[in-house]
Amino acid sequence: MVEIDDFQEILEELYEELPESIYDGLTGGIIVEEECKYYEDEPGLICLGVYERSMLGKCIRIYYGSFMNMYSWYDRDSLKDELRKTLHHELTHHIEFLAKDNDLELEDIEFLNKYRENKES
Repeated sequence: MVEIDDFQEILEELYEELPESIYDGLTGGIIVEEECKYYEDEPGLICLGVYERSMLGKCIRIYYGSFMNMYSWYDRDSLKDELRKTLHHELTHHIEFLAKDNDLELEDIEFLNKYRENKES
């Protein structure tokens, strides 16, 4: 299991892989939360990260507890790959918001709808 300090270090490495301009307008930065987060309307579905917009600014929250719930047996490199996917996903929400686009948001809604359909089957 990767401890939270190492998790944050991995996230910093991933941050540095991308050009600084990707983070323009992300005024709240990237925040690591210790909790395991579940979708509010789907309590059985784990949420790895979210892109948030509020009057206080825009930020990305990455949930360490969620990653440990799903990937606690992964080695550092494998966990880094999963964390990279989530970071890029949330950054895409940010970039699309700035571009006044919502394709990924629509994909996420479609994913949730399919999850619900499969759960009911």
